[in-house]
Amino acid sequence: MLQHLINLLKGEVTGRVESGFPERVLNLCAEYGIRFWDLKWESAVSFTFTLSRKDWKRLRKLSARAGCTLTAVSWKGTPFFLGRMRYRYGLWVGLAVCSFLLFFASFYIWDFEIEGNETVPDEVILRALEKNGVGFGTFGFAVDSYELRSYMLLDVPELSYIAVNVRGCRAYVQVKEAVPAPEIISKRLPGNTVAAKDALVTAIQPWDGEKQVLPGTVVTEGQLLISGVADTAYDGARFLRGMGKVYGRTWYELRCQVPLTVREKVYTGEERVRRAILIGKNRVNLYFSSSILGDTCDKIVNCNQWRLPGDVPLPITLVTERIRSCTVTERERTEEEALALADRVLTARLEGYLDEGKILSRDLTCVRVGDTLMVTLSAECEEQIGKLVEIPGGEGR
Repeated sequence: MLQHLINLLKGEVTGRVESGFPERVLNLCAEYGIRFWDLKWESAVSFTFTLSRKDWKRLRKLSARAGCTLTAVSWKGTPFFLGRMRYRYGLWVGLAVCSFLLFFASFYIWDFEIEGNETVPDEVILRALEKNGVGFGTFGFAVDSYELRSYMLLDVPELSYIAVNVRGCRAYVQVKEAVPAPEIISKRLPGNTVAAKDALVTAIQPWDGEKQVLPGTVVTEGQLLISGVADTAYDGARFLRGMGKVYGRTWYELRCQVPLTVREKVYTGEERVRRAILIGKNRVNLYFSSSILGDTCDKIVNCNQWRLPGDVPLPITLVTERIRSCTVTERERTEEEALALADRVLTARLEGYLDEGKILSRDLTCVRVGDTLMVTLSAECEEQIGKLVEIPGGEGR
């Protein structure tokens, strides 16, 4: 395979030899070291073979000694291809212009690669970069990374570090997200820990203050759990922070209504495809029709940026818009589907209520009323129910 590619780069010729003594040509090739391949006999006085372009020229000069006729049947390879193209001046001018444009465009940013972000979306970072003058089509040498870093950290406070390195036509953005500072708790402000909801206490962990209930106690919302006021034999009342965690078993009963008649979108099969080209930020439409297809339709947009070998981005993006016509119809939802939907909704709502808790048991019941399914979720949970409430006027005591 490698030798075949080398032969194509050098150029190869398939020739026909016609002679009363064709073996003389083979003897000449052996004598002068002329390599050939793909030898095929056509008759007793003629055959075809393939050899390199350089050896073909040598053999033509030696053929007079052998008294034979050499005829070129076909030519393949780079030298012959370039020879056919040498008078096509428009092609060479176009190639030169394209090479110049590619070289000129390599000084601008046409692609971004962001690393290090987990919670901050790429869109937020790209929008902040564009606000500070670094966007699609920005001149790469004009980017000042040190000055840009200061402005970016002000615009995106969720980041603690950002570096923008431009290499060729791609900008590599490396970020590090900020770690939220823990809440500073002042022990000079006394307080009490009270119950945030009705519960059965299972564990109590006072950090500062005196506990007022024991595990197994049923408490109501607002009841004192950890007191921030302690009586001493010498100084009287002493004010503390009254912090801690109290875990308890809680019970929830959540309800929701799910209609059994649902409106769904059904595609009719009618479809239209439109294409456009983005050159930098300029859009060139390759269509003349409207984007509306009937009363209701969906539009799916796919953007494909052109790239050179080696994953080098180009400032050209092919935009394909697929417009699908659809209609809205009504159908009856089964009770199983409605129950599954209600289960997901109620479970998500229940998890939103829990603070450092977990679900111990749950029960789902339903009853149909007309064209509506009434669903009730009864759940038993264990969660942290303590809530710190500051004591008014207690600072500095």
